[in-house]
Amino acid sequence: MADRITYVGLDVHKESIVVAVASGDLRGEVREYGRIANTPTALDRLLRKLGGDGVSLRFCYEAGPCGYGIQRHLSAQGHECVVVAPSLIPRRTGDRIKTDRRDAASLAKLHRAGELTAVWVPDAWHEAMRDLVRARLDAVHSLRRARQQLSGFLLRQGRHYGRPAWTKLHRRWLAGLNFEQAVHHIVLEDYIAAVEAAETRRDRLTTQIEAMLPDWTLAPVVSALQTMRGMALVNAATLIAELGDLSRFANPRQLMAYLGLVPSEHSSGASVKRGGITKTGNGAARRLLIEAAWSYRFPARISRELLLRQENQPKPIRDIAWKGQVRLCARYRKLARTGKPANVVTTAIARELAGFVWAIARRVTVTRG
Repeated sequence: MADRITYVGLDVHKESIVVAVASGDLRGEVREYGRIANTPTALDRLLRKLGGDGVSLRFCYEAGPCGYGIQRHLSAQGHECVVVAPSLIPRRTGDRIKTDRRDAASLAKLHRAGELTAVWVPDAWHEAMRDLVRARLDAVHSLRRARQQLSGFLLRQGRHYGRPAWTKLHRRWLAGLNFEQAVHHIVLEDYIAAVEAAETRRDRLTTQIEAMLPDWTLAPVVSALQTMRGMALVNAATLIAELGDLSRFANPRQLMAYLGLVPSEHSSGASVKRGGITKTGNGAARRLLIEAAWSYRFPARISRELLLRQENQPKPIRDIAWKGQVRLCARYRKLARTGKPANVVTTAIARELAGFVWAIARRVTVTRG
């Protein structure tokens, strides 16, 4: 059993890592180790130099674009390594000096004091699924941008369709347009080609999500969430890919806070002031829930499509989904009657929707790989 603990802070960059070491004593020194290459070989060399008989190494570094490779490598070697949330790192007011050495030393010191908040680290398969759904989100954003560019071009030329766009009739209308300048026909076709290419990419990635889903350990949770209105296959898969295993949240309030759907507050003494939502945590999951919440402005009902999604689910999960739909639809109408803005109402519905998502996920048994 190790009788000495050494805390190691890593300031990670694409090609290098700045290392700082803090002894286990709360008042012990924090020293700079130096800069090493961001490679497995360099990390193994660091382990040999810092480790030894009776020494336990505890690493930490900020979550960032370099991913979780370092955490997985160090954990495989039997060492504790946490990835911390950058936005939750305590910082002293007025500190205007930021260097790699200071960042590494601060991480080591705060890790020793227990002041850092670790993020959930997905396994390699879950991360791959998350990358896939994020690629589809990028394709959706590209499609939206391509359509906006085409609409902007038509607006500059004084062409107005006046009916729902991006249908077959709209495409025929585009093909029948005439311009005085011949070059405008070339521009139009190029914009149309960009839209069609973006649609093809989106559909291709959607098909890949559907194909990869059965091999995912969290696929039963995705299927269960589809019993709810606004949670079709792609939406449910995207939500779970972003949030991961919801069993790590002890109650729905923790999930709501993680998603940044709770009101901000600035209270002191008898003064209580609440503002907009905090918008912390996973922004993609928060936006998806808010989009799903819009569907609850309609009366509660089981549509044919929703019925097909619920057929293979157990009755307790279907009951939760129906209870959620009845409550959220009624609450949407109640809040709307008070005159609150539509976006405020929808955000409130999304917050409660997160609670029903948590309740359904807790009912599903997940087989660990």
